[in-house]
Amino acid sequence: MKYTNPVIKGFYPDPSVCKVADTYYLVCSSFQYFPGVPLFESKDLINWTQIGHCLTRPSQIQLETVNSSGGVFAPTIRHNNGRFYMTTTNDTTHQNFYVWTDDIYGEWSDPIYVDQGGIDPDLYFEDGKAIFMSNGTDDNGVGGIIQCEIDIETGRKLTSGRMIWNGTGGRYLESPHLYKINGTYYLMASEGGTEYGHMVTYARGDSPSGPFEPYPHNPVLTNRNLGGYELQGAGHGDLVEDENGNWWMLHLGFRQIGRWQTYHHLGREVFLTPVTFNEDGWFTAGDKGTVLTSFETDRISEATVQQERNVYTFENTDWNLDWCYLRHPAKQQYELAPDKVILRGTDVTLDTPLSPTFIGIRQRDFNAIISCDVTLTEGEAGITLYMDENHHYDLALRQVDNGYSVVKRLNVGDIKSIEQEEYVGVSNQATLTIQSTPDRYTFILNYDGKDISLGTAQTRYLSSEVAGGFTGVLIGLYASKVGSVAEFTNFTCTYN
Repeated sequence: MKYTNPVIKGFYPDPSVCKVADTYYLVCSSFQYFPGVPLFESKDLINWTQIGHCLTRPSQIQLETVNSSGGVFAPTIRHNNGRFYMTTTNDTTHQNFYVWTDDIYGEWSDPIYVDQGGIDPDLYFEDGKAIFMSNGTDDNGVGGIIQCEIDIETGRKLTSGRMIWNGTGGRYLESPHLYKINGTYYLMASEGGTEYGHMVTYARGDSPSGPFEPYPHNPVLTNRNLGGYELQGAGHGDLVEDENGNWWMLHLGFRQIGRWQTYHHLGREVFLTPVTFNEDGWFTAGDKGTVLTSFETDRISEATVQQERNVYTFENTDWNLDWCYLRHPAKQQYELAPDKVILRGTDVTLDTPLSPTFIGIRQRDFNAIISCDVTLTEGEAGITLYMDENHHYDLALRQVDNGYSVVKRLNVGDIKSIEQEEYVGVSNQATLTIQSTPDRYTFILNYDGKDISLGTAQTRYLSSEVAGGFTGVLIGLYASKVGSVAEFTNFTCTYN
């Protein structure tokens, strides 16, 4: 069958995967958003359903003063003796920790901290031992991939941290994962930075602590030399074996907005690439070491159909799964119903690294039509295309001296500019619509039975190349100013 990448679209970076019985489980980074660490399951590796989050309580993760692209970095999910473990980093507090659950559909434990620095932690289990790894600096001040043994019940280090591999010379060595396959230990990592130079590298050895011999043809996967190709930034992978003994890599990548327009704003997404072990014990990945927009494979049954979800509404989404908040929300400001949401504004705005009254859903594709009816009592409320507090586009209904108006506001770095404003009289209700293409957003107000264009804005100014950071655009509903009460109904996001 032929499948298309990405297999999970939108801002779901740094995937990690494990398989239990006939089901695959996958987690992703969440940074400053809450709940933290989205959790997915799949039976076939190409159709993924979100089943929860690993971090659902404020006691599990400190986010109150986390800057954008801080907070929850790359997680790893593993299963051992009937228990699931998810280990991750709060990069803002510089703490590595893990949580666990015996019920993948239930709550996860409070965090267990490990006194080892670095980021992108990994857990490996063998012969009753739990091995913890991260990138960083070992107890002797040597940088690279650091490994120690821990007490899995308490997180206490049983051995000192020791550098076991320093990669192939690429910058930002990260994302270590350890596997035992056919009696050999494979240590996989990423280098080059999670941008256009991203790549997956690996080495192998006869023990879990090395020494490790690098793959002679590293990197095993990268799109760094595919100029003009839509998919870039391939890296940060995790291996998994399917029911038939085939190996796969789930990894991140991103789609740039055009062949020669090197900007991406949807965030880093989840890609699936086939892996093949050779007779010499080394493995290769993808098409000559690259990831493609689609793969033709006999590893997945022809009866398998890759599902495509094109319409998102209040009614067909789950507030606890599909939607998220900025940092820890003040829940009393939100009323969530099956067909509407009521938001109450505060003095915290979208322009601050705090928790404004905001609830968002990830933008999952370039071409979309986003629409919502907004009814406002006072203050301001509307739709925001949100990358971070310094980079977002707002289409909002707001109260003015003699009634209400709708504004298009562009926030790009230090420039905060109302580009268009349309007075709507005493009516406190408006239908707001945003049309999205790869390189441009178009803003439309429906008022008095007419569509009124409020102009356009380029997507590139919400891209990672401009804004920096590690996230992607969220389609947010928000209210601001104390006393503001807004009702949102008839929300639709349709991809085409």
